Amino acid sequence: MTLMEFSIFPLDKGASLSSYVARALSIVEESGLEYRLNPMGTVVEGEWEDLLKLLTGCFRELERDSERINIQVKFDYRRGVSGAISSKIKSVQEKAGAQFRT
Repeated sequence: MTLMEFSIFPLDKGASLSSYVARALSIVEESGLEYRLNPMGTVVEGEWEDLLKLLTGCFRELERDSERINIQVKFDYRRGVSGAISSKIKSVQEKAGAQFRT
C-alpha cells in the first residue's frame, strides 16, 4: 500500500479556491479509498495505480475550466503495510506518550 498526500488547485481563479478543492474532494470521496483531509491537502491510502488514477481524475476535473493548475504530491510506499493512514499517527503518539491533535 502507498500513502499519497496531495493538494490541487487552479492558479487562475482568484483568492478563494475552496469550491475547486471541493470538486477534487468529491472525486476522492467517490473513489472509496481511505483518506484524511487536512488544512493544506489530503492524504489518501491505496494501491499505486489507484492513487495515480485518482490524481489524474482530480486533475481532469479542474482542467475542464482552468488554464493553470498547481499540484503538489508526496508518496510513501512501504511493502506489506496497510492501514498506515492511522497507524503512523498512533505510533508517534505512543512513542511520545501523548495524544496530539490530528
